[in-house]
Amino acid sequence: MKIVSWNVAGIRACLKKGLADFFQNVDADVFCIQEVKATEDQFDFRPEGYQMYLYPAVRKGYSGTVVFSRVKPISVTYGIGDSEYDDEGRNITLEFDSFYLVNCYVPNVKRDLSRMESRMRYEELFLSYIKELERKKPVVFCGDMNVAHEEIDIKNAKSNIGNAGFTYEERAKFSELLASGFIDTFRYLYPDKGDSYTWWSYMKGVRERNIGWRIDYFAVSKSFISKVEDSLIYKDILGSDHCPIGLIVKE
Repeated sequence: MKIVSWNVAGIRACLKKGLADFFQNVDADVFCIQEVKATEDQFDFRPEGYQMYLYPAVRKGYSGTVVFSRVKPISVTYGIGDSEYDDEGRNITLEFDSFYLVNCYVPNVKRDLSRMESRMRYEELFLSYIKELERKKPVVFCGDMNVAHEEIDIKNAKSNIGNAGFTYEERAKFSELLASGFIDTFRYLYPDKGDSYTWWSYMKGVRERNIGWRIDYFAVSKSFISKVEDSLIYKDILGSDHCPIGLIVKE
């Protein structure tokens, strides 16, 4: 089973930059998208053979998530039970036979860190939510987590300490999440692999020189790690300031 995740930074814009071609070529069983920035009537992308589960933000042109799945889920749940984040369409949960899949778009703390308190509250709610799911079956969560966890996950670590996405607070929360029983699949399989990023600034030459951050993840319950065959970064796929990531699991 192949699962793909991509923050497209606006699905309408990304569709003009090759999203449909990548979707067809990657041939995923489940395709999770973050930062849709559109409602259902605002984009006409209905790939054949897939069911679409869209969770747009209340605010037009902002946030939102969608999942395309050709595997029929047992159930689909929208949100994590808190209106501040659910109104922004940040989480969709699909239940499959052997695991839950949660598509995540974690709030950005903003450049001035003004949303830090809200972000910390989200982290606590999200951890409680996935631990509750885990009581029933293993959890796989993916998406834009908006944090580079360790120094290996960011090109210029020293100069970015304290900046949004690389604050001690955000990194500690991700450590806490992993310590509660989850595994960062890419780092588990490739513990020493540097220069492996999923986001680059739009500033000129940054992506070409691979001055990036790894802020998009597939993480799984520890009990599920034996089913993980590979964790992928599609670094050469353009169309967004993020690139897609993938997970191959045994069915």
